[in-house]
Amino acid sequence: MQSRKDRKYTILVSGASGIVGYGILRSLRARNDCFLIGTTIYDESPANCFADLVELVPKTEAPRYLDFLKELITKHSIDMIIPAIEADMSYWNTHREELEALGTTVLLNNPELVTLCLDKWQFYKKLEEHNYRGRILSSIECNYHTFNTPFILKPRNGFGARGLVKVEKEEDYSPFIDQIGSNLMMQEYVGTDEEEYTVSVFFDRESRIKSMISLKRKLAKAGYTEVAEVVDVNIFRDDILQLAQIFHPVGPTNFQFRMHNKELKLLEINPRISSSTSIRCKFGYNESKMAVDYFMDGEEIVQPKISYGKAMRYTEDYIIYDSNNI
Repeated sequence: MQSRKDRKYTILVSGASGIVGYGILRSLRARNDCFLIGTTIYDESPANCFADLVELVPKTEAPRYLDFLKELITKHSIDMIIPAIEADMSYWNTHREELEALGTTVLLNNPELVTLCLDKWQFYKKLEEHNYRGRILSSIECNYHTFNTPFILKPRNGFGARGLVKVEKEEDYSPFIDQIGSNLMMQEYVGTDEEEYTVSVFFDRESRIKSMISLKRKLAKAGYTEVAEVVDVNIFRDDILQLAQIFHPVGPTNFQFRMHNKELKLLEINPRISSSTSIRCKFGYNESKMAVDYFMDGEEIVQPKISYGKAMRYTEDYIIYDSNNI
Protein backbone atom coordinates (compact mmCIF):
# COMPACT_ATOMS: atom_id res chain seq x y z
CA MET A 1 0.00 0.00 0.00
CA GLN A 2 1.30 3.44 -0.97
CA SER A 3 2.13 5.87 1.78
CA ARG A 4 0.36 9.19 1.78
CA LYS A 5 3.45 11.10 0.70
CA ASP A 6 3.55 9.01 -2.48
CA ARG A 7 0.01 10.00 -3.48
CA LYS A 8 -0.45 12.69 -6.11
CA TYR A 9 -3.67 14.21 -4.73
CA THR A 10 -5.57 14.35 -1.47
CA ILE A 11 -9.31 14.32 -2.14
CA LEU A 12 -12.16 14.86 0.31
CA VAL A 13 -15.58 13.34 -0.34
CA SER A 14 -18.44 14.51 1.87
CA GLY A 15 -21.34 12.29 2.89
CA ALA A 16 -19.03 9.28 2.84
CA SER A 17 -21.51 7.10 4.74
CA GLY A 18 -24.11 7.36 2.00
CA ILE A 19 -24.58 5.54 -1.28
CA VAL A 20 -23.21 8.43 -3.35
CA GLY A 21 -20.26 9.13 -1.05
CA TYR A 22 -18.89 5.64 -0.87
CA GLY A 23 -19.67 5.16 -4.55
CA ILE A 24 -17.36 8.08 -5.35
CA LEU A 25 -14.66 6.80 -2.99
CA ARG A 26 -14.74 3.33 -4.51
CA SER A 27 -14.61 4.78 -8.03
CA LEU A 28 -11.59 6.95 -7.22
CA ARG A 29 -9.59 3.85 -6.29
CA ALA A 30 -9.17 3.34 -10.04
CA ARG A 31 -6.61 6.16 -10.12
CA ASN A 32 -4.40 4.55 -7.47
CA ASP A 33 -2.65 7.85 -6.73
CA CYS A 34 -5.15 9.63 -4.48
CA PHE A 35 -5.31 9.78 -0.71
CA LEU A 36 -9.04 9.66 0.03
CA ILE A 37 -10.66 11.38 2.98
CA GLY A 38 -14.32 10.76 3.69
CA THR A 39 -16.38 12.99 5.94
CA THR A 40 -19.44 11.85 7.85
CA ILE A 41 -21.67 12.89 10.73
CA TYR A 42 -21.96 9.30 11.97
CA ASP A 43 -19.72 7.66 14.56
CA GLU A 44 -20.27 4.28 12.93
CA SER A 45 -20.42 3.99 9.16
CA PRO A 46 -19.05 1.94 6.24
CA ALA A 47 -16.95 4.94 5.19
CA ASN A 48 -13.95 3.35 6.91
CA CYS A 49 -14.03 0.56 4.34
CA PHE A 50 -13.59 2.91 1.38
CA ALA A 51 -11.57 5.92 2.56
CA ASP A 52 -7.96 6.13 3.73
CA LEU A 53 -9.09 8.45 6.49
CA VAL A 54 -12.53 9.30 7.88
CA GLU A 55 -13.22 12.61 9.59
CA LEU A 56 -16.31 13.28 11.71
CA VAL A 57 -17.85 16.64 10.82
CA PRO A 58 -20.77 18.72 12.10
CA LYS A 59 -23.99 18.74 10.10
CA THR A 60 -23.87 21.11 7.14
CA GLU A 61 -26.36 23.49 8.75
CA ALA A 62 -24.34 23.76 12.00
CA PRO A 63 -22.88 27.25 12.64
CA ARG A 64 -19.32 25.89 12.92
CA TYR A 65 -19.48 23.74 9.77
CA LEU A 66 -17.71 26.15 7.40
CA ASP A 67 -14.81 26.81 9.79
CA PHE A 68 -14.50 23.07 10.41
CA LEU A 69 -14.38 22.33 6.68
CA LYS A 70 -11.79 25.06 6.09
CA GLU A 71 -9.65 23.64 8.89
CA LEU A 72 -9.78 20.19 7.29
CA ILE A 73 -8.76 21.57 3.90
CA THR A 74 -5.79 23.37 5.42
CA LYS A 75 -4.81 20.59 7.83
CA HIS A 76 -4.69 17.90 5.14
CA SER A 77 -3.64 20.12 2.19
CA ILE A 78 -6.69 18.90 0.30
CA ASP A 79 -6.47 19.27 -3.48
CA MET A 80 -10.12 18.62 -4.37
CA ILE A 81 -13.41 18.43 -2.47
CA ILE A 82 -16.41 16.54 -3.86
CA PRO A 83 -19.95 16.88 -2.44
CA ALA A 84 -21.95 13.66 -2.22
CA ILE A 85 -25.04 15.13 -0.57
CA GLU A 86 -27.38 17.87 -1.71
CA ALA A 87 -26.88 19.99 1.43
CA ASP A 88 -23.13 20.22 0.83
CA MET A 89 -23.59 20.98 -2.86
CA SER A 90 -25.84 23.90 -1.97
CA TYR A 91 -23.68 25.19 0.89
CA TRP A 92 -20.39 24.87 -0.97
CA ASN A 93 -21.93 26.65 -3.94
CA THR A 94 -22.76 29.61 -1.67
CA HIS A 95 -19.23 29.64 -0.23
CA ARG A 96 -17.41 28.57 -3.39
CA GLU A 97 -15.01 31.53 -3.50
CA GLU A 98 -14.03 31.16 0.17
CA LEU A 99 -13.24 27.49 -0.31
CA GLU A 100 -11.33 27.99 -3.55
CA ALA A 101 -9.26 30.72 -1.87
CA LEU A 102 -7.73 27.94 0.25
CA GLY A 103 -6.20 26.43 -2.88
CA THR A 104 -8.60 23.51 -3.24
CA THR A 105 -10.59 22.60 -6.35
CA VAL A 106 -14.32 22.45 -5.54
CA LEU A 107 -16.13 19.96 -7.79
CA LEU A 108 -19.29 21.96 -8.39
CA ASN A 109 -21.36 22.54 -11.49
CA ASN A 110 -22.22 25.91 -13.04
CA PRO A 111 -23.30 28.00 -9.99
CA GLU A 112 -26.46 29.26 -11.71
CA LEU A 113 -27.51 25.70 -12.55
CA VAL A 114 -26.91 24.54 -8.98
CA THR A 115 -29.07 27.37 -7.66
CA LEU A 116 -31.87 26.72 -10.16
CA CYS A 117 -31.96 22.99 -9.41
CA LEU A 118 -32.49 23.71 -5.72
CA ASP A 119 -35.95 25.08 -6.51
CA LYS A 120 -37.94 22.95 -8.94
CA TRP A 121 -40.44 25.73 -9.65
CA GLN A 122 -37.75 28.19 -10.71
CA PHE A 123 -36.17 25.40 -12.73
CA TYR A 124 -39.51 24.79 -14.48
CA LYS A 125 -39.90 28.51 -15.22
CA LYS A 126 -36.49 28.45 -16.92
CA LEU A 127 -37.58 25.50 -19.10
CA GLU A 128 -40.79 27.35 -19.92
CA GLU A 129 -38.89 30.53 -20.79
CA HIS A 130 -36.82 28.58 -23.35
CA ASN A 131 -39.83 26.59 -24.59
CA TYR A 132 -38.12 23.28 -23.90
CA ARG A 133 -40.33 20.65 -25.49
CA GLY A 134 -39.71 18.03 -22.78
CA ARG A 135 -40.92 20.07 -19.80
CA ILE A 136 -43.64 18.55 -17.65
CA LEU A 137 -46.60 20.90 -17.10
CA SER A 138 -46.41 22.26 -13.55
CA SER A 139 -48.20 24.77 -11.34
CA ILE A 140 -47.99 26.37 -7.89
CA GLU A 141 -51.64 27.48 -7.95
CA CYS A 142 -53.75 25.57 -5.44
CA ASN A 143 -56.44 24.09 -7.68
CA TYR A 144 -57.32 20.40 -7.63
CA HIS A 145 -58.72 20.61 -11.18
CA THR A 146 -55.57 22.00 -12.82
CA PHE A 147 -54.53 18.53 -14.04
CA ASN A 148 -56.34 15.31 -14.71
CA THR A 149 -55.82 12.63 -12.09
CA PRO A 150 -53.48 11.10 -11.34
CA PHE A 151 -51.11 14.04 -10.89
CA ILE A 152 -48.08 14.62 -8.69
CA LEU A 153 -47.37 16.83 -5.70
CA LYS A 154 -43.62 17.38 -5.72
CA PRO A 155 -41.42 19.14 -3.15
CA ARG A 156 -39.89 22.29 -4.61
CA ASN A 157 -36.61 21.33 -2.94
CA GLY A 158 -34.80 17.99 -3.04
CA PHE A 159 -33.81 15.36 -5.56
CA GLY A 160 -35.12 11.95 -6.55
CA ALA A 161 -38.51 10.58 -5.54
CA ARG A 162 -38.34 11.71 -1.92
CA GLY A 163 -41.54 13.37 -0.76
CA LEU A 164 -43.54 12.77 -3.95
CA VAL A 165 -47.28 12.31 -3.52
CA LYS A 166 -49.32 10.69 -6.29
CA VAL A 167 -52.81 12.21 -6.21
CA GLU A 168 -55.53 9.92 -7.49
CA LYS A 169 -58.51 11.41 -5.62
CA GLU A 170 -59.29 14.62 -3.76
CA GLU A 171 -58.68 12.95 -0.38
CA ASP A 172 -55.03 12.50 -1.41
CA TYR A 173 -54.78 16.21 -2.20
CA SER A 174 -56.59 17.88 0.71
CA PRO A 175 -53.93 17.33 3.45
CA PHE A 176 -51.35 19.25 1.40
CA ILE A 177 -53.36 22.32 0.33
CA ASP A 178 -51.52 24.67 2.69
CA GLN A 179 -48.14 23.56 1.35
CA ILE A 180 -48.86 24.08 -2.35
CA GLY A 181 -46.88 27.03 -3.62
CA SER A 182 -44.61 27.44 -0.62
CA ASN A 183 -43.23 23.89 -0.30
CA LEU A 184 -44.95 21.85 -2.99
CA MET A 185 -45.73 22.21 -6.67
CA MET A 186 -48.31 20.37 -8.74
CA GLN A 187 -47.16 18.47 -11.80
CA GLU A 188 -48.76 16.46 -14.54
CA TYR A 189 -48.19 12.72 -14.15
CA VAL A 190 -46.26 11.38 -17.12
CA GLY A 191 -45.06 8.00 -18.29
CA THR A 192 -44.71 4.92 -16.11
CA ASP A 193 -42.27 3.58 -13.54
CA GLU A 194 -41.15 1.08 -16.18
CA GLU A 195 -39.91 3.79 -18.55
CA GLU A 196 -37.75 6.00 -16.36
CA TYR A 197 -34.17 6.81 -17.30
CA THR A 198 -31.09 8.36 -15.75
CA VAL A 199 -28.48 9.82 -18.09
CA SER A 200 -25.07 10.89 -16.83
CA VAL A 201 -23.09 13.34 -18.92
CA PHE A 202 -19.63 14.81 -18.43
CA PHE A 203 -19.38 18.35 -19.82
CA ASP A 204 -16.21 20.36 -20.35
CA ARG A 205 -15.89 24.00 -19.25
CA GLU A 206 -17.63 25.12 -22.46
CA SER A 207 -20.60 22.80 -21.76
CA ARG A 208 -19.72 20.45 -24.58
CA ILE A 209 -20.59 16.78 -24.16
CA LYS A 210 -17.46 14.70 -23.60
CA SER A 211 -18.97 11.40 -22.45
CA MET A 212 -22.37 9.86 -21.67
CA ILE A 213 -24.06 6.78 -20.28
CA SER A 214 -27.78 6.07 -19.95
CA LEU A 215 -29.61 3.64 -17.69
CA LYS A 216 -33.19 2.52 -17.64
CA ARG A 217 -33.96 2.35 -13.95
CA LYS A 218 -36.30 1.33 -11.20
CA LEU A 219 -36.26 3.41 -8.03
CA ALA A 220 -36.12 2.15 -4.47
CA LYS A 221 -38.54 3.72 -1.98
CA ALA A 222 -35.68 5.84 -0.62
CA GLY A 223 -35.33 7.49 -4.04
CA TYR A 224 -32.09 5.95 -5.32
CA THR A 225 -31.67 3.60 -8.29
CA GLU A 226 -32.35 -0.01 -7.25
CA VAL A 227 -32.33 -1.79 -10.64
CA ALA A 228 -30.65 -0.40 -13.76
CA GLU A 229 -30.09 -1.53 -17.33
CA VAL A 230 -27.76 0.14 -19.84
CA VAL A 231 -29.61 1.49 -22.89
CA ASP A 232 -28.68 3.37 -26.08
CA VAL A 233 -27.59 6.88 -25.11
CA ASN A 234 -28.39 8.38 -28.52
CA ILE A 235 -32.10 8.44 -27.65
CA PHE A 236 -31.33 11.34 -25.29
CA ARG A 237 -28.63 13.24 -27.16
CA ASP A 238 -30.82 15.89 -28.86
CA ASP A 239 -32.62 16.75 -25.62
CA ILE A 240 -29.39 16.99 -23.67
CA LEU A 241 -27.82 19.24 -26.33
CA GLN A 242 -30.81 21.56 -26.02
CA LEU A 243 -30.66 21.51 -22.20
CA ALA A 244 -26.93 22.23 -22.31
CA GLN A 245 -27.62 25.39 -24.32
CA ILE A 246 -30.13 26.52 -21.67
CA PHE A 247 -28.22 25.65 -18.47
CA HIS A 248 -24.51 25.51 -19.46
CA PRO A 249 -23.56 22.55 -17.22
CA VAL A 250 -19.93 21.82 -16.34
CA GLY A 251 -18.52 18.47 -15.18
CA PRO A 252 -20.61 15.49 -13.99
CA THR A 253 -24.32 16.15 -14.54
CA ASN A 254 -27.26 13.78 -14.19
CA PHE A 255 -30.49 14.03 -16.22
CA GLN A 256 -33.63 12.10 -15.33
CA PHE A 257 -36.29 11.42 -17.94
CA ARG A 258 -39.52 9.52 -18.45
CA MET A 259 -40.92 8.39 -21.77
CA HIS A 260 -44.48 9.66 -22.28
CA ASN A 261 -46.41 8.88 -25.47
CA LYS A 262 -43.07 8.16 -27.16
CA GLU A 263 -41.68 11.56 -26.16
CA LEU A 264 -39.01 12.30 -23.56
CA LYS A 265 -40.09 14.30 -20.51
CA LEU A 266 -37.50 15.77 -18.15
CA LEU A 267 -38.08 14.95 -14.48
CA GLU A 268 -35.09 16.91 -13.18
CA ILE A 269 -31.40 17.66 -13.48
CA ASN A 270 -29.12 16.66 -10.61
CA PRO A 271 -26.04 18.87 -11.12
CA ARG A 272 -23.55 16.59 -9.38
CA ILE A 273 -22.49 12.95 -9.14
CA SER A 274 -25.61 10.99 -8.20
CA SER A 275 -26.61 7.73 -6.54
CA SER A 276 -26.12 5.58 -9.65
CA THR A 277 -22.42 6.41 -9.85
CA SER A 278 -21.16 3.04 -8.57
CA ILE A 279 -23.42 1.23 -11.05
CA ARG A 280 -22.22 3.40 -13.93
CA CYS A 281 -18.63 2.71 -12.93
CA LYS A 282 -19.20 -1.05 -13.20
CA PHE A 283 -20.31 -0.55 -16.81
CA GLY A 284 -17.17 1.42 -17.70
CA TYR A 285 -18.21 4.99 -16.91
CA ASN A 286 -16.12 6.37 -14.05
CA GLU A 287 -17.20 10.01 -13.72
CA SER A 288 -15.31 10.52 -10.44
CA LYS A 289 -12.03 9.58 -12.09
CA MET A 290 -12.95 11.74 -15.09
CA ALA A 291 -13.39 14.71 -12.77
CA VAL A 292 -9.89 14.33 -11.34
CA ASP A 293 -8.42 13.64 -14.78
CA TYR A 294 -10.03 16.75 -16.26
CA PHE A 295 -10.05 19.35 -13.48
CA MET A 296 -6.76 18.36 -11.81
CA ASP A 297 -4.61 16.88 -14.58
CA GLY A 298 -6.08 18.82 -17.51
CA GLU A 299 -6.68 15.64 -19.50
CA GLU A 300 -9.13 15.61 -22.38
CA ILE A 301 -12.14 13.39 -21.58
CA VAL A 302 -13.20 10.93 -24.27
CA GLN A 303 -16.17 8.62 -24.45
CA PRO A 304 -15.29 5.34 -22.68
CA LYS A 305 -16.37 1.97 -24.01
CA ILE A 306 -19.62 1.12 -22.23
CA SER A 307 -20.56 -2.47 -21.42
CA TYR A 308 -24.22 -3.40 -21.72
CA GLY A 309 -26.05 -5.28 -18.99
CA LYS A 310 -28.24 -5.03 -15.92
CA ALA A 311 -27.45 -4.15 -12.29
CA MET A 312 -29.37 -4.83 -9.09
CA ARG A 313 -28.52 -3.31 -5.72
CA TYR A 314 -28.49 -5.35 -2.54
CA THR A 315 -27.47 -4.86 1.08
CA GLU A 316 -23.95 -5.96 1.94
CA ASP A 317 -22.21 -6.37 5.30
CA TYR A 318 -18.88 -4.64 5.91
CA ILE A 319 -16.95 -5.87 8.90
CA ILE A 320 -14.29 -3.88 10.74
CA TYR A 321 -12.43 -6.30 12.99
CA ASP A 322 -10.88 -5.41 16.31
CA SER A 323 -7.18 -5.74 15.47
CA ASN A 324 -6.48 -7.01 18.99
CA ASN A 325 -8.46 -10.15 18.23
CA ILE A 326 -6.83 -11.01 14.89
